[in-house]
Amino acid sequence: MRYIEVRRHSIRNDAGQITPAGIELARRVGHDIGPFNRVITSTIARTIDTATAMGFKVDAQDERLGIPRGTLGSQFGDEIGWARTFADFAWAIERGEAAAYIAQLQKDMWQAVAMSLPENGRGLLITHSGNTEAGAVACLPNADYKAWGPYCSYCEGVRLQFDGEKFTAIEILRVERQA
Repeated sequence: MRYIEVRRHSIRNDAGQITPAGIELARRVGHDIGPFNRVITSTIARTIDTATAMGFKVDAQDERLGIPRGTLGSQFGDEIGWARTFADFAWAIERGEAAAYIAQLQKDMWQAVAMSLPENGRGLLITHSGNTEAGAVACLPNADYKAWGPYCSYCEGVRLQFDGEKFTAIEILRVERQA
């Protein structure tokens, strides 16, 4: 088996930069996860900063983990903008052209990373809201999405098990908020 952990970036400000609270959250989460054979982020600074604050060296950046630009990104945003649960994302993916495309793009990229890992290897991907949920739905197309609950907040995500051919199991990764 191989494992892919996909996490949303940490808390950011309106300019898109990780805040001091975001750095603290990423440090706390990073303390309890890993090690990883590969760490991949989007090309957007807040994902790189999240991985670094978690205590991991970024091995690669991949624009497919980023926010889609142009018409596709706008359409994706329109199709999933109201989604508050994994079930909502599944519904949007089933009906939306851009949502289905982004979901498949995530699945293909995640699967390629999983296949590149050694047996029992682990990869960490830091991405953005929407990509995490869409990719998870695409990886397990017949799952009970209602059971997965709400979308992923900052530093939350999913851990997927990959058997060498397909994703076979998921764990939703939640982060306890400190007061």
